[in-house]
Amino acid sequence: MSDYVILTDSSCDLPAGLAAEKGIEYVPLTVRMDGKEYRNELDWREIEPHEFYERLRAGAKVQTSAPTVQEFYERITEACEQGKDVLYLGFSSALSGAYQAGHQAMEMAREKYPERKLLDVDTLSASLGQGLLVMLTQQRKEAGATIEQAAEYAENNRLRLCHWFTMPDLDHLRRGGRVSATSAVLGTMLNIRPVMHMNNRGELEYVSKARGSRAVYQRFIDRVRQTADHPEEQMMFISHGDDEQEAFRLRDMVQQTFDVKTFVIGPVGPVIGAHSGPGTIAFFFLGNER
Repeated sequence: MSDYVILTDSSCDLPAGLAAEKGIEYVPLTVRMDGKEYRNELDWREIEPHEFYERLRAGAKVQTSAPTVQEFYERITEACEQGKDVLYLGFSSALSGAYQAGHQAMEMAREKYPERKLLDVDTLSASLGQGLLVMLTQQRKEAGATIEQAAEYAENNRLRLCHWFTMPDLDHLRRGGRVSATSAVLGTMLNIRPVMHMNNRGELEYVSKARGSRAVYQRFIDRVRQTADHPEEQMMFISHGDDEQEAFRLRDMVQQTFDVKTFVIGPVGPVIGAHSGPGTIAFFFLGNER
């Protein structure tokens, strides 16, 4: 069986230590804040999480950009030169140009290395939802799956990756056209929080609203109950926009309900966080549907 690398991009938001331990490689996206560029490295080496979110709270101007085709190509050809095949699992094409850049780089590499197997899958996922699919696919690799089998697993299960999230500042939704300016102001004053998810097209979608974070988390738990098989056996992921205490609160509520054995908790990376904002809490698990 040929050796292969699972490659992703840094919007997966996996903890750097976990990615390194599992041999998962990535190409970083970039965030520009107040005129200075920072690479979205998984270990946050170029900007520390709290500093990033504090600057967002202070009104910093932020732009994000996907990796270039050349950046992907260099990483892919490096693996090919080592005699390895590559499976790229990319950030939702509905939200970023990262997947398309990775796909184009794969096409270029196939011409130069026709003997290598170079496969790519649009995960239609983001943040630790993308990270969870990467990890589950990596588990298949560790269990002996061929690169074709691993790619098929990712393709067949990407729409089972449930993304549920909320944030305290409805102004981010106002900017995206999800709620009116009046609703954003009143909602924030009344502690109304949106309940959102990732739909089957890989787009962010407003679902409902609830008063207070506990009510939102209960909605998340209800969704697990409705869609997840054997949740206690799952690996569930939680990401947060500089609010670890709330992430732990959600973890505890889920743990008390389902006795889940494994959680991974980490900050929302700067590229995703630039759009979701401070205080975001996101919850990811495997269900029968999104």
